[in-house]
Amino acid sequence: MTTMKQVAQKAGVSVSTVSLVMNHRDAGRVKAEIAERVRKTAEELGYRPNPLASSLRTSRTHILGFISEEVATTPYAGGIILGAQDAASRLGYIMLTVSTDGESDEGTEIAVLKRYGVDGFMYAKMSNRITHVPDALKDAPVVLVDATDAEGRIPSVEPNEIMIAKDATNRLIQAGCRRIAYIGCSEPMIAQDLRKEGYRQALEEAGIGYDERLVIDVLNNRPALEEVRELFDRENPDGFFCFNDARSWPVYECAARKGLTVGKDISVVGVDNHRVIAETFSPQLTTVELPHYEMGYWAACKLISMIEGRSLDDVPMPATRAPIPPLDSPIPARIHCTLIEKESVVR
Repeated sequence: MTTMKQVAQKAGVSVSTVSLVMNHRDAGRVKAEIAERVRKTAEELGYRPNPLASSLRTSRTHILGFISEEVATTPYAGGIILGAQDAASRLGYIMLTVSTDGESDEGTEIAVLKRYGVDGFMYAKMSNRITHVPDALKDAPVVLVDATDAEGRIPSVEPNEIMIAKDATNRLIQAGCRRIAYIGCSEPMIAQDLRKEGYRQALEEAGIGYDERLVIDVLNNRPALEEVRELFDRENPDGFFCFNDARSWPVYECAARKGLTVGKDISVVGVDNHRVIAETFSPQLTTVELPHYEMGYWAACKLISMIEGRSLDDVPMPATRAPIPPLDSPIPARIHCTLIEKESVVR
């Protein structure tokens, strides 16, 4: 195992300089070019800081707690956990994850993580919503994931819901669609309100205008098929922006029953990039990918910056499909999602 002394010898600096750099305490103490040389040397030699020694020195365990509400059991949202885990590992932390089913066992799970001495917590929700952080977490560093603090004080990260809708609607406009329907969600959700608003803004900015008759809000169930069929018959849309990929199913089904071809006669854009739907429909569904990995990565970096009291400006962010926002973004930090082109939009 490579030691600090070996890194110091190869980099031509003192062991104390290596210690300052590897423990992120070099700002104002070590010249930038020397610090960079130390980091490159450490990487070349495969040096890894000793977390036990570090915890004894700093009174930190280098353990993060990740508390999820069903996120751990939601297939496509597992990217949140992967992103947080990757960021934690890169910055010398490990992560303990617990999944709760609501208030019944949340307090117990938080208590367990506290007994492990975690340095801070990520608190994730299954879908973007306003939430109250449990009282048991208010004495520790906390970052919300896919949620917004009801009091607007706790750092959080979420998708940019308005831009999701604007990008999707603008893609339909670019394809020549002028009667663009919105297949929304009838459940009360932040995403529903903001996506409908983004859809409206895109239409008005394009000079098309918002038409309430082209908007329906449905559940993911059989009655949605009848409502979409009535919309086809009544309004004859040529484009569809769907709240999520699942709500594109009745559009595909109704189109087939009417002898229309998706991607040729009508255009459809969904949200999620849910692999089971977006890649198995024929033609494959053009969709806006939610930034699960990016939200997890940002949240872990933000939490570690709070724990360590530093900016992490010296830590480059990974190249991801959606750009990861700065850690000092206003609350909530919003990630501009990426539209994934497939086959359901007329070319």
